[in-house]
Amino acid sequence: MRLTLIISSLQAGGAERQMSIMANYWAAGEWEITLLTFDDGRSKPFYSLDQKVKHIPMNIAAVSSNLFAAVMNNLRRLRALRRAIQDSRPDAVLSFMDKVNVLSLLSAIGTGRRVIVGERIDPVVYVLGFVWEKLRKFSYLTADAIVVQTESAKRYFSSRIQHKTFVIPNGVIPPLKSQGKAWVEISRPAVVAVGRLDKQKGFDLLLEAFGKAGQSRRGWHLYVFGEGSERVNLEKQKKTLGLNEIIHLPGVAKNISHVYQNADLFVLSSRFEGFPNVLCEAMACGLSVIGFDCPSGPRDIIRDGVDGVLIPNGDVTALAKAMDRLMSNTAERKRLASRATEVIERFGLEKIMGRWEELLRGAVPSTH
Repeated sequence: MRLTLIISSLQAGGAERQMSIMANYWAAGEWEITLLTFDDGRSKPFYSLDQKVKHIPMNIAAVSSNLFAAVMNNLRRLRALRRAIQDSRPDAVLSFMDKVNVLSLLSAIGTGRRVIVGERIDPVVYVLGFVWEKLRKFSYLTADAIVVQTESAKRYFSSRIQHKTFVIPNGVIPPLKSQGKAWVEISRPAVVAVGRLDKQKGFDLLLEAFGKAGQSRRGWHLYVFGEGSERVNLEKQKKTLGLNEIIHLPGVAKNISHVYQNADLFVLSSRFEGFPNVLCEAMACGLSVIGFDCPSGPRDIIRDGVDGVLIPNGDVTALAKAMDRLMSNTAERKRLASRATEVIERFGLEKIMGRWEELLRGAVPSTH
């Protein structure tokens, strides 16, 4: 099959990681994969691509300074996308992320190309703004299929769109045993969290909860891996809490499996999600986990009390108590961790990719 994938970039992020995994999987299976990104290609992709994947940076990610510039930039993107889709001659097109999905669908109108789009964050809580919301509702009617990661995300859309919406969660890859030393050594015992340093990920709530954890926190370190706009605020917060020596913000970790395999507890503090890769990956590494029951994803992944702990969304006091309990109870951490690796069976890559291929083959005319 000849498939064209579209995403804004391949920098660090959950959607970017998942698309790179899918591209590599299909390329290894002898599919012809073209991967279009909006960036200019100056920065090397954060995630490695199979050499058989044809990656084309389109240089259409210009920032718009005003409404007129935004309209003109998006018209330019539509023209470039339409041309690139036609040039790649795909049997099907697969796009990730809301605004990219809208542009992909609009650019493909009248081309005869089958287009499937994937929502990666729960649309109930991630608001695009009036114009983009209207464009999404219109353009999604033209899609051959829409893929979301949870049932709650599916329910956001109208019945006309739900009729062609499918729930496919992220696939989980069994972790490789880390080799050698990592670029940052973790002082143990350690709590780890991973994600962009922005409000969505709720790391301010995590730092506050860690500060409240009390006596059980003694000797523990907290590592928040990632980069983003909230770094300055988080740096100030850890100093205000008087925990500057035991809360660390090391930046983006390339070999995150090494981090998980050398940690003692993982916390997902997000205010909202889609289907968090980092949670699945931590569990796949046999790490005990705590997660806010945020929309959406954690409830589909964590079996509360079996392989992790779910906390009411945004409840810092409950999070502090859960962290306190697990940090002070090695046996309980080990019990949860012993079942956490079952996430590999529940969301194994082969199983999930089989569902994607079934959907894609259904979107391709029988002549292919």
